[in-house]
Amino acid sequence: MLQTAFIRENRDKVVAALAKRNVDFAPLVDEVIALDEQRRHTQVELDTVRAESNKLSKDIGELMKAGEKAKAAIIKEKTVQLKADEASLKEKITVLENDLLQALYKLPNAPADIVPVGKTPEENLEVFKSGEIPALHEGAQPHWELVSKYDIIDFELGTKITGAGFPVYKGKGARLQRALISYFLDKNTAAGYKEYQVPHLVNEASGYGTGQLPDKEGQMYFVGEDNLYLIPTAEVPVTNLFRDVIVEEKDLPVLCTGYTPCFRREAGSYGSHVRGLNRLHQFDKVEIVRIEKPENSYEALDGMVEHVKGILDELKLPYRVLRLCGGDMGFASALTYDFEVFSTAQDRWLEISSVSNFETFQSNRLKLRYRDKEGKNQLAHTLNGSSLALPRVLAGIIENYQTPEGIVIPEVLRPYTGFDIID
Repeated sequence: MLQTAFIRENRDKVVAALAKRNVDFAPLVDEVIALDEQRRHTQVELDTVRAESNKLSKDIGELMKAGEKAKAAIIKEKTVQLKADEASLKEKITVLENDLLQALYKLPNAPADIVPVGKTPEENLEVFKSGEIPALHEGAQPHWELVSKYDIIDFELGTKITGAGFPVYKGKGARLQRALISYFLDKNTAAGYKEYQVPHLVNEASGYGTGQLPDKEGQMYFVGEDNLYLIPTAEVPVTNLFRDVIVEEKDLPVLCTGYTPCFRREAGSYGSHVRGLNRLHQFDKVEIVRIEKPENSYEALDGMVEHVKGILDELKLPYRVLRLCGGDMGFASALTYDFEVFSTAQDRWLEISSVSNFETFQSNRLKLRYRDKEGKNQLAHTLNGSSLALPRVLAGIIENYQTPEGIVIPEVLRPYTGFDIID
C-alpha cells in the first residue's frame, strides 16, 4: 500500500509512475488526497473540541471549589454539547479512515524508474540470456507425452480425484519432484536463507498484508466456513510472519525460504501453452523472502537474481531474464525480473520464477518496521522470489534432457534422486 503522505506530497510523480501500468489512476489518487484532506481537517476540528472540552472541565472544577455552582452548571451544559460534537467527529473520522483505506487498497504499487513502458509480455525487456538450446533427436516429444510414456505423471488420474490442473506424480516422477524441492532448499539455506515450514491456509489479514487481497480474490481458493484462503504462494505466510513486527536494525537483513504447495484458481484456457505442467491449479514451489533496509533493497534484488541464475546454471537449462514492463507487473511490485526456461520440445519460453522488490508497499500494509540507530521506527522493504517453481522447471528438464534411451537426470540432482535416468 502506498503511503498517504507520499501520495499527497508527490501527486504528479505518483500519477506518472502509475501511468506505466496503462491505467489512468489519477482520479483514484485525487480521491485519496481528498479523503486524506477531509480526515486531517476533521481531526483538527476534533482536537479543537477536545481542547475546549478539557478547558471547560478544568473551569468547572475550579468554580465548584469556589462554591460557584450556578456558573459551573451553565458551563456543564456547554460540555454536554461538546461531548456530542466529539462523538460525531470521531464517527466521521472512522468513516473517512475506512474510505481512505479502501481507496488505498485499490492503488497498485508505483513502478520503479527503470521499469520499461509497455502493455503486454512481448514488451518485457530481455536483460540476460544463458545456456545452449539442445538439439533434440528426431521424434522428440513434449513433456505431456513423455510423462505418459514413462508413467511418471498422471493428469487423468488427478482429474478423476479432483479436477483438471491437479496432477498425480508417480514413481520416479514423484522422486524427481522431491529431489528438486530438497535441492532448491539446500541451495537457499547454503546462501543464508533460514528455512520455515508454514501453514498452507491464511486468514484475510494475511492476504491483505501481502497484497493478494483484494486484488486477486477471484484467483484464490476460499474456505468459506472458516474464512481462510489456500495460499497462492509461500510468500504470503512467510512474509506475514513479520506482520506487526519491529525488527532491530542490527538484525537486518532477514532472509527466509520455504517450500509449500500453491493453489491458484486461474481462468481456464486451451491450447499447448497451458497443457500438461504449463499451468496448474496446484503446484509446488520453493520461495525466498527478504526484509531489507530501503537503501539496500535493490542491491539485494540483484543478489536474488544472481542466486536464481546460479541454480539454473547448475541445472544446465537454457534460460533468460526479463525486466517486466509496467503492463505485465504484479499489483504489489515496484520492479520484477522474470526467469524463463526454453522448452526445446515446445519451442517456447516457459516462465519459472519472478523476483520482485515491493519497496514499502507490503510493509506499510503489514506494519513491518525496523528500529534505526536513532530509535525511530521506519518501514522496511520486502522482496521475494521463486527459487524455484517446480512444474515448468520439471517440464524443461523432461523435454530438454530427453534422449532415445530415456530422460537423463541433471548431474546436480543425482545425489537427490538416487538414479541418473528415467527409462
